[in-house]
Amino acid sequence: MRVCFETFGCRLNRAEALQMEAEYLSQGWETTTDHSRADLFVVRGCSVTARAQRECEGLVARLRRHHPTVPVFVCGCLQDRDSTGGARIAAMRRPLPTRPAAGPAPLPTRTARAYLKVQDGCGGDCTFCIVPRFRGASRSVDFTETLDTARRFVDAGYREIVVTGCNLSLYASQGRRLPDLVQALSQIDAACRIRLGSVEPAPCVVETVHAMAAAQNVCRFLHLPIQSGSLRVLKAMRRPYSVRDVDEIVETATRLMPGLGLGCDLMTGFPDESELDFLATKGLLKRHPFSNAHVFPYSERPGTLAAAFPNPVPREIRSGRAHELSRLAGRLRRKFALSFVGKTVEIVVEDAGRCRGWTAEYLPCEAIGAAPRKSLVKVRVTKAEDGMLTGPIASRRGD
Repeated sequence: MRVCFETFGCRLNRAEALQMEAEYLSQGWETTTDHSRADLFVVRGCSVTARAQRECEGLVARLRRHHPTVPVFVCGCLQDRDSTGGARIAAMRRPLPTRPAAGPAPLPTRTARAYLKVQDGCGGDCTFCIVPRFRGASRSVDFTETLDTARRFVDAGYREIVVTGCNLSLYASQGRRLPDLVQALSQIDAACRIRLGSVEPAPCVVETVHAMAAAQNVCRFLHLPIQSGSLRVLKAMRRPYSVRDVDEIVETATRLMPGLGLGCDLMTGFPDESELDFLATKGLLKRHPFSNAHVFPYSERPGTLAAAFPNPVPREIRSGRAHELSRLAGRLRRKFALSFVGKTVEIVVEDAGRCRGWTAEYLPCEAIGAAPRKSLVKVRVTKAEDGMLTGPIASRRGD
């Protein structure tokens, strides 16, 4: 039997898909990327934006149209809208036999970097967000279990662990929070990098930044889903922080970790967003050294409070503002990449054929030379073109 996985969206979706894939493999299934050979499709979808949902639903529709006899299991942040195959989908809600309670879960080992899910769900009530409908309330993976899984990844040869969750700032287990988790993970193996996924601005993030700075093997990259640089818009979104809070986090992080890679999510065109609100967001992007900004126009999500808000911003203005911020973000990213010319960076090799990977600061890098996949190599950067670093291998970990 062969299963085909199609995964959209965030690192959390990626981590969950990899875990499900490992469970299928442990029970004798094979994986395939060839739709014509699949006996089952697993689509882990995303509904964060209207565009993402359209792409996911379009794929599901094509699979059902071209392969009508093959079951399609829809999961993740996507509602199954198929009205004709409801009984079939209901039967597929648990597509695998129940895994025995005894013993650890199968370990995903296909990717070059390990994805460690530590939290799911969100207790927020942001007016634009549909994710809690799919994910529910916040739940954290047991602290001890999390560390055990991380050790298993290290034993399997991984040299980078990406920590994922729906809202990492809400992590709480055995009296430990995210800063404690970062510290504990960093102490498992000094030769294994720890990378945090997106971290919602919250009081614990300043402490988390201190934990990052204290550990040499925690990647110097911090991604904050800020959404807006306007306090008025943040209040309308019901985001649980202020612009001042964001400034404090960023200023602390860049002071403690010079050369930090700094990412953010920014939304344009939220209902009633004025030109002044937009300029405040643009000002936030300009006053901090952001190197990786994900900019997108607001899209109404049915069932959310914001979808019924008055004074919607015309779509062409939403898109125009997003393009303007994206152009600025691109210039900032290229400037950040150029600052590494003449320096030495470290990557985990993901593509051994071309010796490519990501730096600790989350810049793509292609090394001149050869190294095994999953290995850590140092690269002496000689060129930065359109955000891509290149240069010869300076050394391999252990040389």
